[in-house]
Amino acid sequence: MRIVFWLSLVGILYTYIGYPVLIWLLARLFPRRWISRPITPSVSIVLAVYNGSSLLPGKIAHLLNLDYPNIPEIILVSDGSTDGTNELLTEQTDPRIRTIILDEQAGKAVAVNAGVKLATSEVILFVDIRPEIAPGSIQELVSNFADPKVGCVAGELVLRQSDHDAATAAIGGHYWRYEQWIRGCECVFDSPVGVYGGFYAVRRELVVPQPAGTILDDMFQPLSIIRQGYRSVLDPRARVYDTWPKQVEGEFNRKVRTLAGNFQLFQLAPWSLSPRNRVLFQFLSHKVMRLFVPYLLITLLGSSIALSIGSWQFAAFAGVQILGWTIATVGLKYRVPGVQRIASLGSALLVLNAAAVVGLYRFVMHRGPLWKIWNSGPMTTSGIDT
Repeated sequence: MRIVFWLSLVGILYTYIGYPVLIWLLARLFPRRWISRPITPSVSIVLAVYNGSSLLPGKIAHLLNLDYPNIPEIILVSDGSTDGTNELLTEQTDPRIRTIILDEQAGKAVAVNAGVKLATSEVILFVDIRPEIAPGSIQELVSNFADPKVGCVAGELVLRQSDHDAATAAIGGHYWRYEQWIRGCECVFDSPVGVYGGFYAVRRELVVPQPAGTILDDMFQPLSIIRQGYRSVLDPRARVYDTWPKQVEGEFNRKVRTLAGNFQLFQLAPWSLSPRNRVLFQFLSHKVMRLFVPYLLITLLGSSIALSIGSWQFAAFAGVQILGWTIATVGLKYRVPGVQRIASLGSALLVLNAAAVVGLYRFVMHRGPLWKIWNSGPMTTSGIDT
């Protein structure tokens, strides 16, 4: 039982503290700089949307007025929309807009693949319907393609938070900054294992068609480009602004979908778990280990309780865990402002790990296309930005 306890504790600490510190040290000791200078390659924008009629007019106006000087085409793909999106697309008269209307909803991967086939520019910029691109961001993004070894570039997502409950504010605040810091370290050392899917660009000749039904295009595509010998990098100067769900239920569903997508990725791209993945160490430490943490937390608590008989140290450690999870649960369930604030980090940890368990269940048990496990409306064709 002591072995179970220590293995569980070490696994949890490595995932949340050990690996981030290690990748930070590797980035400091072995940095790989890349060239960035002003260039203006042609850029094709690809936006896949499902039932986005409420947001689409504003998004089209936003894209048409971007300050980057070399955007010959904006490709808008309706993934079987039924709310008037198709009619909005057929009404467009600007010569830069090219439209594709799919008869039936088939998921973001199929819609994006259709848009990529139509693209003719040197660089393809993938965007989602909701995020707002900051002035100058496309110029900053494409400047990284001055380095011939860079194949994928992602911008930085800045989350707007207003009227979010305490747990979702913690996820969109502390956790997201922590996540972006880890990705930044991975980028300096080699490449991040995933990017923000609402605003990233790739060299057109490197794009790999996604298997139908793929949820995490923002992992599949960058990893596929890394597999070809190129780098995926991040540029914090290229910013987009967005808002994640304000209530914990919406954030939980978003994470369930994303984490189910991790299991799907292992199935669709088994090479990601093999030495053919150049960033295998980062991938296992950053993505795979987090999927084991919920079970390590359970075995840690169980072994602590079992060992507490005759040991006040283990009894105290078990008591601290029980108290912590109780406060985290109360903070989620009863929504008392003061309690929520105190419990926010624990509640966020509880939500993220519960979502990993439910994500695995959904992946195993869901019948039909996995991207249909949650479709919340006019955001992207897949229902939510990942």
